[in-house]
Amino acid sequence: QVQLVESGGGLVQAGGSLRLSCAASRRTVSRIAMGWFRQAPGKEHEFVAGISRSGRETVYADSVKGRFTISRDNAKNTVFLQIDSLKPEDTAVYYCAASKFLYTTTQTHDYAYWGQGTQVTVSS
Repeated sequence: QVQLVESGGGLVQAGGSLRLSCAASRRTVSRIAMGWFRQAPGKEHEFVAGISRSGRETVYADSVKGRFTISRDNAKNTVFLQIDSLKPEDTAVYYCAASKFLYTTTQTHDYAYWGQGTQVTVSS
């Protein structure tokens, strides 16, 4: 069992930045891909960003390309999501997830473990 704990969410004005962190309970996450998803009120669960085991490969949703950056520190079992140029439509609960695979994937069903989420609210 892997536990994931997100932190770093909050209330920020449009144009601002946040850095989300996801701390994993086990070193096994260093051997698998990781991802971030989000869910806004009344909307479907949405893939945001993914990163391979090594960190050399990343993938982003079109809506966040150029503004979001995913990274990882395998020595600390931690994954990060740097969010810049925030928009009100980025308001959502952001979830960290651990993949079943080594490679990046955008599909919810490819992820085995999920955190509880951290709220990001962007005011206009």
